[in-house]
Amino acid sequence: MHAPLAAAAGRTASPATARLINDRLALQLLQSEGPLTAGQLKNLTGLSRPTVADLVDRLQAAGLVAVVGESGAQRRGPNARLYGIVADRAHLLGLDLRTRTLTVAVADLLGRVRAERTVPVGEPAADRPAATPADATAAALATALAAVDATLAEAGATAAHALAIGAPGLVDPVTGRLGGSAPTWHAALIGALRDRRTGTLLLENEVNLAALAEQRDGAARDRDTFVLLWLGHGTGAAVVLDGAVRRGASGGAGEIGFLPVPGTGGLPSATGCDGGFHSLAGSAAISRLAAEHGRSAPPADGPERTDAPPAEALVRNAVAAGDAAAGFLDDLAARIALGVSGVCAVLDPGCVVLGGEIGRAGGAPLAERVADHLARLSPLRTDVRAGTVGGRAVLRGAVLAARDAAQDDLFGPAG
Repeated sequence: MHAPLAAAAGRTASPATARLINDRLALQLLQSEGPLTAGQLKNLTGLSRPTVADLVDRLQAAGLVAVVGESGAQRRGPNARLYGIVADRAHLLGLDLRTRTLTVAVADLLGRVRAERTVPVGEPAADRPAATPADATAAALATALAAVDATLAEAGATAAHALAIGAPGLVDPVTGRLGGSAPTWHAALIGALRDRRTGTLLLENEVNLAALAEQRDGAARDRDTFVLLWLGHGTGAAVVLDGAVRRGASGGAGEIGFLPVPGTGGLPSATGCDGGFHSLAGSAAISRLAAEHGRSAPPADGPERTDAPPAEALVRNAVAAGDAAAGFLDDLAARIALGVSGVCAVLDPGCVVLGGEIGRAGGAPLAERVADHLARLSPLRTDVRAGTVGGRAVLRGAVLAARDAAQDDLFGPAG
């Protein structure tokens, strides 16, 4: 049973602060439990009946809560009214930026997606050599903004109360700017959305958002401390300690591609991760390993997914092949375990989730193999799990981050 947050605030809490905290608790319960009667809110919060009646009136007046039904066919009247959050009180925008595609989702205040689309946002310079880099960026930006506006319109919204953007590369924790060698249209789009000033804008590394999705909806729901290992074109990691993402002093926590490991024939440098873990577990390295085992990717069906790592199909095909591909999967798992063992030696997270396109393609069979190899390398007990959120992990994390920001604004203090 939930204890009243007003009590947790201590005797020094002013009446106004106590009201805000109790309102927040009620809204959190309506989000997690669904519609509730005033009596159910009283039981779950431990608050008095008059206090609950007052907070329901306040939340209705603020447009955050409305009567959505009655609790039973045999019950009528005020005591049977079911109260629920007004989901359309705010719209949320989540963006997943890739090298050549953009995925946009618009969700309501409860995080339910109302509209979603993916569009190619290629730099047209290759197709039109006469185009200048500035022309290419302008064309890509126009395509991206059109996709954002069309998705908002489809969801019946004109603007977002909060928006969160997941992008590859480092996000400077001081300036909030995207670093690294991302396509120029990424920075242009982020800047254009900032200029609109229509709501809170959050910019986050894509792997950190994928970890948020796994923490709330996926494989790490029972863990306050874990590491998400991202396996895609390259490698990365998100570090979650005591329920919070840890970004590091410069936003570089989790740059596991630079981790020195045996078997690469070299060492990484300040200017490149070749020779580090990336050289063992990046998509190109996995493709070479598959070739050594005589495995090749099946022909692609339909239009090629330009942002999909080449190794994704190789790993998925190997899992489907079972024993015929056991050698390849075992060798791949041994490579992945080298990187995981380094993470475990420093952080002891107790749980590592394999995410990204390749982690998802490997699923439980790859995770189990990694766990077996890791047990030989590290004395620290570590649960290795396959990510379960799926191919929309970054987008889902963006929607959840935007939801948190909007609710912090609309619901009042978080505690």
